[in-house]
Amino acid sequence: MISIRADRLTDFVRDIFIKAGCSEAEGRDMGASLVGANLAGHDSHGVVRVPRYLQWLGEGDFIANQALKTVIDTPSMAVVDGQYGFGQSMARQAVAIGIEKAKAHGLSAVALRNSGHVGRVGEWSELAAEAGLVSTHYVNAPSSLLVAPYGSIDRRFSTAPYSIGIPRPGKDPIVLDFATSVVAEGKVLVASQGGKKLPDHALVAEDGRMGGDPHFLYGPYEQGGPRDYRQGTGAIRAMGDHKGSGLAFMVEILGGSLTGTGAPLEGRRWANGMMSFYVDPEKIDPDGFFPKDVERYVEYFKTARPIEDGGEVLHPGEPELRTRADRLANGIPISEETWNAIVKAAHSVGINDTRVGEVMS
Repeated sequence: MISIRADRLTDFVRDIFIKAGCSEAEGRDMGASLVGANLAGHDSHGVVRVPRYLQWLGEGDFIANQALKTVIDTPSMAVVDGQYGFGQSMARQAVAIGIEKAKAHGLSAVALRNSGHVGRVGEWSELAAEAGLVSTHYVNAPSSLLVAPYGSIDRRFSTAPYSIGIPRPGKDPIVLDFATSVVAEGKVLVASQGGKKLPDHALVAEDGRMGGDPHFLYGPYEQGGPRDYRQGTGAIRAMGDHKGSGLAFMVEILGGSLTGTGAPLEGRRWANGMMSFYVDPEKIDPDGFFPKDVERYVEYFKTARPIEDGGEVLHPGEPELRTRADRLANGIPISEETWNAIVKAAHSVGINDTRVGEVMS
């Protein structure tokens, strides 16, 4: 593993995407979002994605510098089409619409369809919380069949992530953010490149064996070579047995069918759908009960006794906050294989070794 300062890595990723054809503004969004995922400890949605994003851009699956197309617009609701633009830009624009409408009317709903990969969904909960809003987000990827339902070996779900954000005036928000699979596909990618190993129950092989071997999902691959989940015969397992599988099903319906992106379908062009709902606590609770009760409950929750000596009960988002503080202070750890793949991608868009060296110095 190597360690790189977050600010240098952010600027480097920005430069890669600008060289690849993104505007300066979109390049900044890409750098901030991808490195922000690493800072939160969600390496699966961080800079490990750079080579794959450039591949999809080159193949025409993603399009740089897109603007949202408005399909439906009412005072409290919008349906917008990302037109296969980078999700870090499309989701940011969609969330801005949701914030504006909720601030004006107390409630809003925004359906984003046909977006590129929106990245770490918790980022959008955080953005809404910064504006003082409660939000929920349901995301699907209809062509990205990766996950087997409870009791099955066949892929029928995307990783179907889900996030909720709760604002806390003067404090960091509470953010729940998880894939409805045991692990996100990006975590399998990270593990395949020498990063954190997978739990031994994360994947299921075609013959029903459970394990943590990335080859179950990707099939044969070479060190430094591409990973293609379409080449594997196994699947990621749904989290939480029948309960997690049921939640994944509903996320596919809300993030896919309701947005117009569609529920999982083999052969569809790669896209994310995201269904988001926003609530302004100041409108629904003018007496200010909500923020006080949130703080009361957080304090009570934290008094729960841990099972293990020296353990601690953490509220949603607390591990991410601690990881962010640590990585801002000590750098972001990246496996050598992942870094080499990023450098190769940087070279492919015209960034030279002098610029690479500046990141490492």
